[in-house]
Amino acid sequence: MKFSIKIVTAILLVFTSLLSCTDNFEELNIDPNRPKDVTPGILLGQMQYRIVNSSIQASRSFTHELMQVDAPRASTSGQGLHRYVVNPGQAVWSAFYDRLTDVEDIYKISDQLKENNYKAIALVYKSWAYSILTDLYGDVPYSQAIKASEGNFSPAFDKQKDIYVQILKDLETANSLFDDTKALTYGGDMVYNANALTGSKNIGIQKWKKFANSLRLRLLLRISKREGEINVSQQINSILANPATSPVFAANADDAIFRYPGTFPYFNPYYQARTLDWREGTYFTKFFLNHMNAVNDPRRAIWAIPVTVNGQSVYQGIESGYPTSLEYIVGRNSSYPDALKTSPLLGVMMTYSEVEFIKAELALKGYNTGKTAQVHYESGITASMVQWGASMPAGFLNSAGIAYNSTGAIAQQLEQIMLQKYYAFFFVDYQSWFEKRRTGYPVLPRGTGIPAENLFPSRVPYPTYLQSLNSSNLQSAVTSMGGDLSTIKVWWEK
Repeated sequence: MKFSIKIVTAILLVFTSLLSCTDNFEELNIDPNRPKDVTPGILLGQMQYRIVNSSIQASRSFTHELMQVDAPRASTSGQGLHRYVVNPGQAVWSAFYDRLTDVEDIYKISDQLKENNYKAIALVYKSWAYSILTDLYGDVPYSQAIKASEGNFSPAFDKQKDIYVQILKDLETANSLFDDTKALTYGGDMVYNANALTGSKNIGIQKWKKFANSLRLRLLLRISKREGEINVSQQINSILANPATSPVFAANADDAIFRYPGTFPYFNPYYQARTLDWREGTYFTKFFLNHMNAVNDPRRAIWAIPVTVNGQSVYQGIESGYPTSLEYIVGRNSSYPDALKTSPLLGVMMTYSEVEFIKAELALKGYNTGKTAQVHYESGITASMVQWGASMPAGFLNSAGIAYNSTGAIAQQLEQIMLQKYYAFFFVDYQSWFEKRRTGYPVLPRGTGIPAENLFPSRVPYPTYLQSLNSSNLQSAVTSMGGDLSTIKVWWEK
């Protein structure tokens, strides 16, 4: 009996000890490195990284081929963007809508916390992303998008005009919300590092404000054919006349570039790309390189690999839209250098160079930009050189093929501006294609292997999975736009 009592007593002691060990169990197991609440700072940096990854991959895989920057080494199927064949959903639809959920979360959380600078940054990203989506597809889900938490899994498609009206309003709102006397309370900004003040001012927030207004200029110029439906000229003039309240990019330091730090997990998305995928399966085109060769453009050495031809080191390109029977030999033509795979400079959203080319066109059309079209044109070229770290040769701006022809016809001057803008758009999502659709420039040669019935595309057809996931709203959008072909023109292009 005594033995049994001892055993029971021991068991009770052990049990009591175990119970005491669980006291304050939750407190003991709190990870001090894991935040208890979601803040806009936690979401911002990862969203910035992921969304720009999608845009620069789209530039390389879509725009560069369509706009004759590069072409595949072999293409025997008769398909391919270089032959003007655009597959449904061949763009950033899913990637951008995924990231736009983060943007909406940043905005909502910031609104609850009364953090206006985060709200403004969210509006800039929302405007930038939706402008790309609608310029790609036309009418897209907008006002009802990102509402799954509210039970809306089948959003209606908004008309492009209505999307543009709201985007422009949101950018004006962002401009008014930015407060350069305050730091970002929760940090997280990996574009302009607006996480702290410099003295009494937040230099990063000042740059965000410039990005908002520069983006407004880009989009207003894009819809300039729709003057009358939207007060385009009035809004452009308002920005140009009020640089203190509506500043735009004024130097390369203002560039909206996610500069990859090269530390885990924020690597350039191409840093582990296989040689076959990066450069052996794709070459630059003759159109892209021949002009650079003719003017001795110093950006060649940064963007392309030279090859040896007849004992000489040259930059050599291939045809675009070539016949299916043609296949180029590995290593005989220029492609992307490996240095770009780890470059911190590829995460481009918008640059000072683009703003100068926008102003060059505006000055050409009679807007008061404060300078001539020629001065803006030359500043745009210079800014692109600085952006990529290229040393511009003395006299380059006055050399044949570069010197601005201020006495030429308006169309000739615009073509000059747009050609240099095309080069400045290297690795900038879809912008060179959008601008080609708007202006007709640059004039691209038509490859001999492009079937006669293939027309230069004006949009990307909607993803096919929408037919089962959101069929009624999809059909309404297709009917409204007049079809779902790649040749259907969006509202601003008509």
